[in-house]
Amino acid sequence: MSVPLSVHQAWAVLSGAILFEVAGTTCMRLSEGFSRLTPSVLIFVFYAISFALNTLVIRTLGLSVVYAVWSGVGTVLTAMIGYLYFKEPATALKMASTGLIVIGVIGLHTASRTTG
Repeated sequence: MSVPLSVHQAWAVLSGAILFEVAGTTCMRLSEGFSRLTPSVLIFVFYAISFALNTLVIRTLGLSVVYAVWSGVGTVLTAMIGYLYFKEPATALKMASTGLIVIGVIGLHTASRTTG
């Protein structure tokens, strides 16, 4: 049985989980519908690592915070990659919606610090 992570360690591990999730999602685009081998394989490798790290963090930060922050920050970073790297349109509505996600993640982080 593993020793629970400290809150600081948990946030650091969650950051790693988010980066692996973003890498996996980016590889979805790069795989071109599973027609390119390396990014296709990396989708599953990166997601497996991300899920494993999330599993370590949930004991410390709780499921509601971990999943919301993981998916929210991952969504924002993935959207930024889409806008900047893949030249997808960054409309005002998309940017405003992304800003709302950021506000929600900050709120969840703040709530987790004040309650435990």
